[in-house]
Amino acid sequence: MTSPVLGSSGVRERENGTADVIGVLVLGACAAWALVTAAGRDARPEGMLLAVLAVGGGYATGRIAGSLLPAGAAAGAGAAGVFLAFFGPTSSHVIPGGIEFAGPAGRSGVTAALLTLSVGAFCCAAWAAPVGAVRNGLRLAAAATVVCALLVGTPVGFAAALGVLLCSLVAGGIRRRPMFLAALAVAAAAVSGVTFVVAQEEQPRGTPVALHEQLTLHRVELWRDALTLTQDHPLFGTGPDTFRDLSVTAGGTGTGTAPAAYTAHGAQPEREAAPSDGKPHSAPLQVAAEQGLPGLALLACAFGWLLFALWASPRPTPVVLTAGAALSALAALAAIGNALSFTQVTAGAGLLAGIACARRLS
Repeated sequence: MTSPVLGSSGVRERENGTADVIGVLVLGACAAWALVTAAGRDARPEGMLLAVLAVGGGYATGRIAGSLLPAGAAAGAGAAGVFLAFFGPTSSHVIPGGIEFAGPAGRSGVTAALLTLSVGAFCCAAWAAPVGAVRNGLRLAAAATVVCALLVGTPVGFAAALGVLLCSLVAGGIRRRPMFLAALAVAAAAVSGVTFVVAQEEQPRGTPVALHEQLTLHRVELWRDALTLTQDHPLFGTGPDTFRDLSVTAGGTGTGTAPAAYTAHGAQPEREAAPSDGKPHSAPLQVAAEQGLPGLALLACAFGWLLFALWASPRPTPVVLTAGAALSALAALAAIGNALSFTQVTAGAGLLAGIACARRLS
């Protein structure tokens, strides 16, 4: 009788192959749409194309490395993520003028994202390790990375990393992948939805007031500018990497406007006082503003493909669910920060997904 967890090898192989085909189609569509929305405009699609290439390359590398060294590849990815978070070229994101751009994600969204992915990689390695002592050591490394996320001043990154660690600890008792992965998808979508709600609120009440205070006036202004651009250009957007030119808050000369709620509360918009790196610090809002609603749908499809690939993965369920938790935490961080603006983060996400989807050569 076939195990209900592993299923038939032929069925699992077909599901894994289907996930690969879907991935090629989705990533290809993302690249093609970026070129379509940039055609005939003073737009710069290179950043989007590089992100697509990073995800695809990282995923392919993870599939190969995970097939050869299931535990070692994940452990190496975790160590590399920690190294890049502290010693990488963007470990402290500084804009022109020498001013460090900080926000609710701490020093930089890239630091929080890399540490979160590192926790997921260490936990995946722990579940794949055949020796108990090695497994415990890898879990200690994951816990130490969570502490590092707190010490370097990234409270949101700390919460995300801690959530990944806790999800990994309970993943051993979960047998139904679809329900858990669906719950992760809903959680990530909810965080993205909050950004749209906060950006749309003209007179925040209750919870949105607290969110406005935590996110800072400047960031919510950026979100409102992105939402305004989306409403003005819902189909094709304004073109890749044009937000900095069209958002008043980001220093451009476009149609960005300050939230009325700030004026109503007597607060003055911090347009000149608050520095900006030209990004709205929300991946869904940036894609919606620059590539329209179809671009936002493609971004959601890319995330959905990663979760589907994990569902079809031949790896043990705890490894799959841990990777899913890390990718969902990254999606939440990207919804309120600039995590996906860095190649090492997008490549790291693809690498972790590839490792968790790799098929053992034996």
